[in-house]
Amino acid sequence: MKKIPERMCCVCRGRFEKPMLARVVKNKNGEIFVDYTFKAAGRGAYVCKNPLCLAKLEKSRALNRAFKCEVPKSIYSEIKGEE
Repeated sequence: MKKIPERMCCVCRGRFEKPMLARVVKNKNGEIFVDYTFKAAGRGAYVCKNPLCLAKLEKSRALNRAFKCEVPKSIYSEIKGEE
């Protein structure tokens, strides 16, 4: 049986299988975007699709900490809309 990789949610710090998460990427050019393919090159951060985590995501500024820079509000909105 093939093992499904697990990743950690940057908000609740829980471990989940990749399909249960949303991936946000910061590439070499400093562009930040939601990666729907899970294959884009760059630094990735994962957020579980739990409604409590999505609500806490922007308030906790978890993506700002993960990427060590200011993340546009549009990214937070896109993740919440992806649910």
